[in-house]
Amino acid sequence: MTISHHPPDELIADFATGRLDEANHLVVAVHLTQCPACRRFAGAMEHLAGAALEASEPVSMRADAFEAVLAKLDQPQPAPRAEVSSPSTLPDEDLPEILRRCRFGKQRRVAPGLKMQPIILPSASQSRAFLLWSAPGARMLQHSHSGTELTCVLKGSFSHEAGRYGPGDFDFGDGEVDHQPVVGPEEPCLCVVAMTGDLELHGLLGRMISPFVRL
Repeated sequence: MTISHHPPDELIADFATGRLDEANHLVVAVHLTQCPACRRFAGAMEHLAGAALEASEPVSMRADAFEAVLAKLDQPQPAPRAEVSSPSTLPDEDLPEILRRCRFGKQRRVAPGLKMQPIILPSASQSRAFLLWSAPGARMLQHSHSGTELTCVLKGSFSHEAGRYGPGDFDFGDGEVDHQPVVGPEEPCLCVVAMTGDLELHGLLGRMISPFVRL
């Protein structure tokens, strides 16, 4: 597997130091399982963070810190959230192990040749994560983003102004990115995506269908 597109260094550093929310963390982790170079970089960042922590000056705890923890343990706990049942079969038999451990919601059609399936995250996250399946040759509408979009390709490929993205490749989009992905003709494209905000579709057709396209 040849991987040509990687997460920004700052994103890997945030991953290594635990600053990413759960959805973004998941998508970066999927890329790292397939990319030795980014794995090594993340390991170096973890080592540096650990060294900085060891070198930092100890901070005294408040005198009542232990009692405050005990008081919180005595507080009534919120009722557990209702369980969302996993589908009887995985969305794709070739998912990497890290995704095979996830729970998935119901798959739905987003647009012609485009389906998504939400990933159920254990805790609240600013971003949402999902699998995105696109038919061979599908052409997305020109769009930008009101938030961020982290994408890791699992199968197939797509291309846009920044190049071609195949298995293992990572694509980062934000409000400064304006692109029109086109899926390769050879096979369907399956990606794992973390997104905040919404797509901002351009052109007359984009403005017409924008209320009906939700990822």
